[in-house]
Amino acid sequence: MSAPNKSYDPVEVEALKPEEIERMRDEALAAFAAAADLDALREAKTAHMGDRSPLALANREIGALPPQAKAEAGKRVGMARGAVNKAMAARQAELEAERDARVLVEEAVDVTLPYDRVPAGARHPLTTFMERVEDIFVSMGYEVAEGPEVEAEWFNFDALNFTPDHPARAMQDTFFVAGPKKAETGVVLRTHTSPVQIRSMLDREPPLYIVCPGRVYRTDELDATHTPVFHQIELLAIDEGLTMTDLKGTIEHMARALFGEGLETRLRPAYFPFTEPSAELDMQCYVCRGASVGNPERPCRTCSSEGWIELGGCGMVNPRVLVAAGIDPEKYSGFAFGFGIERMLMFRHNVEDMRDMVEGDVRFTRPFGMEI
Repeated sequence: MSAPNKSYDPVEVEALKPEEIERMRDEALAAFAAAADLDALREAKTAHMGDRSPLALANREIGALPPQAKAEAGKRVGMARGAVNKAMAARQAELEAERDARVLVEEAVDVTLPYDRVPAGARHPLTTFMERVEDIFVSMGYEVAEGPEVEAEWFNFDALNFTPDHPARAMQDTFFVAGPKKAETGVVLRTHTSPVQIRSMLDREPPLYIVCPGRVYRTDELDATHTPVFHQIELLAIDEGLTMTDLKGTIEHMARALFGEGLETRLRPAYFPFTEPSAELDMQCYVCRGASVGNPERPCRTCSSEGWIELGGCGMVNPRVLVAAGIDPEKYSGFAFGFGIERMLMFRHNVEDMRDMVEGDVRFTRPFGMEI
């Protein structure tokens, strides 16, 4: 049996030679010193202090040495690893201090700056204007009524005295969701809010005073004065003894509440299937109040120097509509009125392009503020 190898020199193990240990240590120190930020330092730490780093692998070689050689080799490796740990901690402290100082400069908040520099935003003017009109009629005793936007053709046309061959039923004016079947009418996107009036007359007993705001749909091209989706608000009053005088007085009150006192209104004969007699309602221009008519020196953009602005259609409810809703036309009469919110907003605020109302640009809505 051979005797123990007492003359084994650990220097002969390549990884444990003093010059190799120094080289591993110096490479680690150089990598830490070259790290420009904490991420780079983290990569250097993994390369020179991790389980697969050169010094960690050299430390594993000590276990294979004879007992009398382990102490000296362990001391050399331990001193090298201690120097590496110390350099790593010192460099990490430096980089963390640099990062903290940089954050204090880059992310500083000046608490003396004005706190309200961010705009508060705005509600859409169509919403606020429609609510303002609703409030006018609610203050007069009217109720706000709503209905579905996808409507049966009977409510949208038949009950309102539109004949089967009426042009408004054609595809070029109406969005049809479903065509008529044998025992049923078709389904359309409502072309006006008048179906809400029919539903209200069917659900309630007279007297009836309602205002119907909402979104409607027509196959119009989107341009400066038209849009396929727009908003209407309609009024319906059913009671005993109502006349055109009541209609005109109601409309005059609305016009003065919206545009100011002293404005005159006028009725021009017109035709609508659901009212008889029917009229177009004009309001005196609230900007020039008629002073621009025949006066080239004072032209008015709002009314085109005509002195009048068309508000919408109105009239006494056609007796056939009352009969369709189950109301006795011999006992009750009624009047109705409706206008487009977008067109009224254009008049009121001199909006030149209706597309501005639907594009969602905050530069259009912000000037109107947060009125509630």
